[in-house]
Amino acid sequence: MPDVIIREAVPNDAQTILDFIVGLAEFENEPRSIVEATVESVRRDGFGPQRLFESLIAERNGEPLGMALFFPHYSTWTGTPALYLEDLFVKEEARGTGAGFALMQALAEIASERGWKRLDLSVLDWNPARRFYHQLGMEHESEWLLYRLDEDGIARLAQAGPDG
Repeated sequence: MPDVIIREAVPNDAQTILDFIVGLAEFENEPRSIVEATVESVRRDGFGPQRLFESLIAERNGEPLGMALFFPHYSTWTGTPALYLEDLFVKEEARGTGAGFALMQALAEIASERGWKRLDLSVLDWNPARRFYHQLGMEHESEWLLYRLDEDGIARLAQAGPDG
């Protein structure tokens, strides 16, 4: 079987990236309607003049198997940028083929080359990928909790007076 190839995504991959985003939502038992991203938003934000994320594509024989979508964030503790992995997705039929490992290895190479000191991600507590991340040497930061403010919450907070 030919090796898995990892390459940087290009604008023509926008539909493939969106398909993988939808695939991840479905894997996470979310309805398709939860995904508001479009091919246009993927192109704009991943390949436009104000690039907000980068992505890698795993493929074999030209067939996309999976992707990693990531961006830099900043670690105040290390005083350096760090890599935040927003989405890692491998098609069900390609799991166990080394595609996920190859994507993670490529991300580690990018972080190392850029002088980024950490690779961070979040994962659902029931996701079997947790075992994979542990096998890679990642540690679960059990004392940290994820908080999120949605669009409506942002609007309310932005308009709140000094007393909340």
